[in-house]
Amino acid sequence: MRVAVRYSDTESSKKIRDMIYASCASSGFELDDVNPELAISVGGDGTLLKTFHTYADQLDSVRFVGLHTGHLGFYTDWLESELPEFLAALSNDSGESVSYPLLEVEIEYSDGQVIQHIALNESAIRRYEGTMTCEIFIKEEKFEFFKGDGLCISTPTGSTGLNKSLGGAVVHPRLDTIQMTEIASINNRVYRSLASPLLIAKDEWIVLKPAKEHAMTGVFLSLDHLNMPLNDVEKITYRVAKERVHFARYRHMHFWDRVENSFIGINDYPKRKLTKEEN
Repeated sequence: MRVAVRYSDTESSKKIRDMIYASCASSGFELDDVNPELAISVGGDGTLLKTFHTYADQLDSVRFVGLHTGHLGFYTDWLESELPEFLAALSNDSGESVSYPLLEVEIEYSDGQVIQHIALNESAIRRYEGTMTCEIFIKEEKFEFFKGDGLCISTPTGSTGLNKSLGGAVVHPRLDTIQMTEIASINNRVYRSLASPLLIAKDEWIVLKPAKEHAMTGVFLSLDHLNMPLNDVEKITYRVAKERVHFARYRHMHFWDRVENSFIGINDYPKRKLTKEEN
């Protein structure tokens, strides 16, 4: 098996990296940072997001697994103190995985150029100086005219991030859906939007079109941890991606256990492993 190890810039992460390297050598695994079959993230959720985007063009052939040395670790299944157990699971890897839906973001510019991106957590579009104004379509039908600070479109696993802080619902990743939540929308006699989170089915999509009299300048688009300015944009389309992310199924934690562990943390019993029926 070909293995890549991505790690945060801390001494503990580097120490764990070296121990994983040694375990791979003794197990006969090949270290391959270019075309891995398994990408190991050592750090927190930020490190895992960076690892995902490093191999986002290889999602049909790579699995991911996270070992937690960071601050939150929602995506990481193993703690630093569990390194021996992790290395034992790694040496006995059987190729099993559990998959989650992803978000596809397509940006069409005024000159006809079209660029596609993919996100594991969410994509947010925001204007930091002044308000953002755009038409929102669901499939081909106009849904509302939005004015406010911005919008967040999240995957089910990303629903626990910015989406949750905006009052969005936490969504189980077995649901193939994306969720849109508004960021400080303006609602009065002139501007009117739903002002509630909404879920989009797998066979639907969301289109944002800047109002003609309001050029989308000074607006920034985020894709997980990545940010980019938007200028001369004709429209942005969001949909459930055809691709899915695959996590190695050594001891993959049940989604609600992850939520409880990250946000409530009142139970100290061992978290249970997913059954095959819960993939």
